[in-house]
Amino acid sequence: MTFHCEYAWLGGTGVAEQVLIEVADGRITRVTDNTPAPPGAVRLPGLTVPGLANTHSHVFHRAIRGRSQSGVTDFWRWRDVMYDAAEHLDPDRMYALARATYAEMALSGITAVGEFHYVHHNPDGTPYDDPNAMGRALAGAAADAGIRLTLLDTCYLMADIDGRRLEGVQRRFSDGSAEDWALRTRALRDGERLRIGAAVHSVRAVPREAMTFVADDARRRGVPLHVHLSEQPAENAACRQRYGRTPTRLLHEKGVLGEGATAVHATHLDSADIALLGGSGTGVCLCPTTERDLADGIGPAGRLAAAGTPLSLGSDAHMMIDLWEEARAIELDERLISGRRGHWTAGELLTAATSAGTAALGWTAGRIAPGRLADLTTVRLDSPRTAGARAGDPLAHAVFAGTAADVSHVVVGGEPIVEDGRHLHIEDVGGALDKAITALLAD
Repeated sequence: MTFHCEYAWLGGTGVAEQVLIEVADGRITRVTDNTPAPPGAVRLPGLTVPGLANTHSHVFHRAIRGRSQSGVTDFWRWRDVMYDAAEHLDPDRMYALARATYAEMALSGITAVGEFHYVHHNPDGTPYDDPNAMGRALAGAAADAGIRLTLLDTCYLMADIDGRRLEGVQRRFSDGSAEDWALRTRALRDGERLRIGAAVHSVRAVPREAMTFVADDARRRGVPLHVHLSEQPAENAACRQRYGRTPTRLLHEKGVLGEGATAVHATHLDSADIALLGGSGTGVCLCPTTERDLADGIGPAGRLAAAGTPLSLGSDAHMMIDLWEEARAIELDERLISGRRGHWTAGELLTAATSAGTAALGWTAGRIAPGRLADLTTVRLDSPRTAGARAGDPLAHAVFAGTAADVSHVVVGGEPIVEDGRHLHIEDVGGALDKAITALLAD
């Protein structure tokens, strides 16, 4: 396959024009700019960037978009609404909802997603006949939607940091022990567009010894390791009360932090926490649209970056699926709390949405360069939001004004998935979402 881009972002702060991208066996073999389109090349009008990486997803949360806005006063009340949706899942419903949601992601330019997956078992906590039925449903859904999936299979063992037993819907989340979690996940295998990773749900849901077990297991297998961190001040207070240290310090002492690890949210950190994350090489996945929707707060993105922490992005609870909005929110939220502009360039923000995310998910993508996976996203430059970009800075225009609705073409491994804003495998994504959500919440 050969693709010819009107404009392409090849890294840094600028864009190249008339870029020819040659692909073989799903990888980029050659990139040449200022080159006319040869016969047979697939033309990509607009601005082409590496495929976007959605580093943190809870796909079933898509079902409660709009249902948790009135009368839900804080994170903990919102969690009750989310748990109600989780209670009604089964493998078929999970597949239908995930397939449609991953297709929505593809339409927005996302080519790889990290699914932080913890709804493993029957509602009473007993395993399905296939103990990985839910995970396989997610893998099948991503394959049918055409995007890459890193299944971050999550260890979740206790109801709260005080060690209380799991009750109600939370029984679905637990394998009983970290050893049994590892035994179950051994049956999962990587595929062409599938990677199996690991996650410690949080310091609230995993005992200290089990944290170390999961981290050691992930590093032995060489897979990504993710963990929710300091999303809420209440989590920090409870951790200090039980363990006498912050969640970041606890995770550091138990071997969870380090190269290959990604902390999600990291909203409420002190200076020592920030230094530990940066010094250990731990990445941080920010989820700005979810964090503001849940009133979590604005995290210390600037201080984390200055400490050496790579930043990636996730749509998390899917209040919206728009990584363009997530990317510019890093800069715009920092402006709100600092009273200054110009903390990140458009290129730096797009790096968080592309190469930093793919690295956190274990994929050699995220750059338009030889040897990288041929995952591409093209944004129109003639929509009501992006019109005028050709006369100025197309990159800044796309990052600071573009939306998911402006994505026209998406390529995964050299295979077109979206053309002219239309998903090539799922004809009516909105209808599929409506049907899946209605079926899930009908009971």
